[in-house]
Amino acid sequence: MEIKEDKLKEVISHAKEYGFVFPSSEIYDGLAATYDYGQLGSELKNNIKAYWWKSMVQMNDNIVGIDSAIFMHPTIWKASGHVDAFNDPLIDNKDSKKRYRADVLLEDHIEKIRQKIDKEVEKGLKRFGDDFNETEFRSTNPNVLRNKEKINEIEDRMRDTLGNNDLEGLYNLIVDLEIVCPVSGSRNWTEVRQFNLMFSTELGSVAGDASTIYLRPETAQGIFVNFLNVQKSGRMKIPFGIAQIGKAFRNEIVARQFIFRMREFEQMEMQFFVRPGEEMKWYEYWKEARIKWHKALGLGDTNYRFHDHIKLAHYANAAADIEFNFPMGFKELEGIHSRTDFDLKQHEQFSGKKLQYFDPELNQNYVPYVVETSVGLDRMFLSILSASHKNETLEDGSERSVLSLPPALAPYKVAVMPLTKKDGLPEKAEEVLNLLKFDYNCQYDEKDSPGKRYRRQDAIGTPYCVMIDHQTMEDNTVTIRDRDTMLQDRVAISDLYRIIDEKVNMRTLLVG
Repeated sequence: MEIKEDKLKEVISHAKEYGFVFPSSEIYDGLAATYDYGQLGSELKNNIKAYWWKSMVQMNDNIVGIDSAIFMHPTIWKASGHVDAFNDPLIDNKDSKKRYRADVLLEDHIEKIRQKIDKEVEKGLKRFGDDFNETEFRSTNPNVLRNKEKINEIEDRMRDTLGNNDLEGLYNLIVDLEIVCPVSGSRNWTEVRQFNLMFSTELGSVAGDASTIYLRPETAQGIFVNFLNVQKSGRMKIPFGIAQIGKAFRNEIVARQFIFRMREFEQMEMQFFVRPGEEMKWYEYWKEARIKWHKALGLGDTNYRFHDHIKLAHYANAAADIEFNFPMGFKELEGIHSRTDFDLKQHEQFSGKKLQYFDPELNQNYVPYVVETSVGLDRMFLSILSASHKNETLEDGSERSVLSLPPALAPYKVAVMPLTKKDGLPEKAEEVLNLLKFDYNCQYDEKDSPGKRYRRQDAIGTPYCVMIDHQTMEDNTVTIRDRDTMLQDRVAISDLYRIIDEKVNMRTLLVG
């Protein structure tokens, strides 16, 4: 666990040093659980958005995108259930004075048992080598089976207590499992209490209940209340989807682990409207499509896994998370939910307006069912940054810090460098830069030795460096250096666009 904590500290330090993420309001000693994206962080974030939007909207002729307002009519949140049911079960440790989500404490405990199972499997692999049958081992080994049974028992009790909002039962489960506070190491817990996560504010100049509105805690409701607007104006036929990228706000009491859990964050969500009875088919479809989208980034297939929800939200009949192996361990990255017709029916009831679709094939009206995909942009950013950050020892014994970012997402695609600041090389470098900058985000870099400049570009994840030297002035060739292999090739300036495009074009992620 210490190694993982050190990894997160490394990522946080690297993110600040190179202009990816800064603590918000830092000159005023900061504001808890809020962060600002720096000049390189903004570029990476925008590229992640573009990858999601292109794959979701541009590549699907039955999905369109909208941008709904952050402020919405307060009755929307009553209809959605957020006013009455948007709570976290929280528990305090009396010794450390730290507050935790009760369900997260339990999930972390389960994860430790899973790690014991993985260690047993590793020992089996060492013992049996090539003859090792992992599937058989997991289904027959006594230690593995015993730990699996422990997990099943805990999950069953969690399902009962969370499903029945049994706060005393949650407390008893934490006590029975002898879960200790990660800070104090003690088991001196308070009772479990519920805490509503919505931020409220006043609309207009007069305070009072009538003017209380909320910062949206999710972007989905903006899609649901615009369902008919989009369907009619776009002449959409079911099945179809509505996508949105936008800010959401939650008053997280337990906000920690860098940008993983913040009070102001960004979501990339798509609500897919389907015929009643077909929702499970589309639920499985989008589970497969979304895991494929993540794995296309090349961050390592073993870093992803599915986790079915122990407690279903009040609107869902099926829900699964795509979890990623963050520096803090496997945590939720994206959720895929079958939301049934709950949201549209609730808004029908509270608004008094019909939110139905006339299906010409069935010749009938119905309220569509919805399958949702929702990925946290900030968590996506952290997954890419943490998986890409490496400290490498090279053959000559020197070290380099490198961000092996997916090239299509890198903030800068190419750095253009004159070997020296004289002999017309800077002017020639400017010419090369002007050839490339209309298609790619480029950086011009002439300070320090070539080696230091290469290291600097490695650290910010730039896939290619192009060096302009004296030979360039003679034959219009340059040296192009690859970030990942560090190999250098002599190529014609006229070939630069093709070489760079083959590696950094978003098409490399979208095809297939």
